[in-house]
Amino acid sequence: MNDRDEVILETENVRVRILVLESGQATAWHFHTEVTDRMLCLEGWVAVEFLDPQESVDLNPGDRCEVTVKRVHRVVNRASETAKYLLVQGVGRYDFNVVDEIAL
Repeated sequence: MNDRDEVILETENVRVRILVLESGQATAWHFHTEVTDRMLCLEGWVAVEFLDPQESVDLNPGDRCEVTVKRVHRVVNRASETAKYLLVQGVGRYDFNVVDEIAL
């Protein structure tokens, strides 16, 4: 999380945030053991990349994507401008399990 990200709601079982990615920025490859990620692009363009099977989903403003439990993924801003997306995570205990990029 960076200083431009905004927490909308955070409970024991649900998290809702607006996340900001600068041009070229990406989250780490990761997965969650209990929560499903639901993303809605608000500004710019982001790609949600998946492993096993390898796949990429482009999100423009208004587009959404769901990442199921235990699926390795990351979010990348491939555009030249800043991107924002709404991230709803739940229902379950939040965790963020980083996948070693060397193993990829």
